[in-house]
Amino acid sequence: NVREDLRLQYRYLDLRNEKLHKTILLRSAIMKSVRREMDALGFTEIQTPILANSSPEGARDYLVPSRLHAGKFYALPQAPQQFKQLLMCSGFNRYYQIAPCFRDEDPRADRAPGEFYQLDLEMSFATQEDVFEVIETVIPKIYKEHTTARVDEGPFIRIPYNEAMEKYGIDKPDLRNPLVIKDATDLFTNTEFNAFKDKTIKVIVVKGGAEQGRKFFDSMEEFAKNETGAKGLAWVKIDEENNLTGGISKFVTDEIKTEIGANAGDAIFFIADEFKMAQKIAGLIRIELGKRLDLIEKNVYKFCWIVDFPMYEYNEDEEKVDFNHNPFSMPQGGLEALNEKDPLDILAYQYDLVCNGYEVASGAVRNHDPEIMCKAFEIAGYTEEDVKNRFGALYTAFQYGTPPHAGCAPGLDRMVMLIAGTENIREVIAFPKNKKARDVMMNAPSKVTEEQLKDVHIAVTEEEDEE
Repeated sequence: NVREDLRLQYRYLDLRNEKLHKTILLRSAIMKSVRREMDALGFTEIQTPILANSSPEGARDYLVPSRLHAGKFYALPQAPQQFKQLLMCSGFNRYYQIAPCFRDEDPRADRAPGEFYQLDLEMSFATQEDVFEVIETVIPKIYKEHTTARVDEGPFIRIPYNEAMEKYGIDKPDLRNPLVIKDATDLFTNTEFNAFKDKTIKVIVVKGGAEQGRKFFDSMEEFAKNETGAKGLAWVKIDEENNLTGGISKFVTDEIKTEIGANAGDAIFFIADEFKMAQKIAGLIRIELGKRLDLIEKNVYKFCWIVDFPMYEYNEDEEKVDFNHNPFSMPQGGLEALNEKDPLDILAYQYDLVCNGYEVASGAVRNHDPEIMCKAFEIAGYTEEDVKNRFGALYTAFQYGTPPHAGCAPGLDRMVMLIAGTENIREVIAFPKNKKARDVMMNAPSKVTEEQLKDVHIAVTEEEDEE
């Protein structure tokens, strides 16, 4: 019960605590289960390199300077993406490994800084459906083996990305929460309420919510302003006589109440902002209402697939079209879609597995055709020469005939976190980094000697004071 940094500094003593000790043993047991299930399905475990090349996976790389090749760097792999695709070119039709991955990302409670492990798998001659079948076979078995809670059986619910954003305001919805977001923009076209004019309007109807007092509504408005970036949070109640009361009731008609499916005893929350911001705020309000009103279903693991992700997004900072998710994914519609469609309208064969509000796996049908690959990267601003230089092995391998292939990568740390029933991912890792991505036990990262720097042709030009 002491501060976390002290626990991490003396982690070898902290690991003696019964709960933490059992969690690390649980992690070991889950890894054994993973290997058993994957072996039973005919997958071959193969290790891929740790010293690799830099690749645009969406996060910053950890770079490793080369002693033998001055001025050149290895990168620790954000994922074994290219290597596992090359294995598909090599005739290993079902590959897996419990793979270490490295991303220089900011820490979060559900994401370990720096390094994490995932069940990495890839299959040749496979479609999206084949990957789903494997995951829906393996994942429920592992959860059931190591927990007493109810576990969703496959096939899991499938939700297109755009639908998830509309209904839940997030692409990793917690389906234990019964609240759903509805769009009411058209219902307020001629509103006299200035805060709603020319805005996207999202509403959340809370069944039985009218019984909450004014303090609850004020606290939700305070949460919206302080935690979501909202300018405010409008609301109304519907009393037992079916009359609208409180909040902005004078701007809400009976027609609007009927259209959004609100009844006597309900409360309605309104979010008004530009489209994307309205979705985001509504999603955060939905999550907070679920927690505060104790609406989250207990003792259950609910899974869903988020499918049909956009292939591209517009990068506001660089004012260019960029990959939205995984650059190695196959666009829906193939080369024809890349040539003829607006890039922002192209969907990809990409999918995420979500469990209880956490993204627990991500995957895609891979782009295995060099012509489609070059065109896909061209749209994101890469020339064919860039593709050859950055992904030369893949580009060349694809010239020799490549089977269509697809894969997925469930996160091991997050799987253990969910099964162990903790919200802090550091509790399922034997020797984790702290919230600032430091190893306070081993004092890493740390300074190195001038001789070491000289060996790898590095000069430190500016040093910041230690915090």
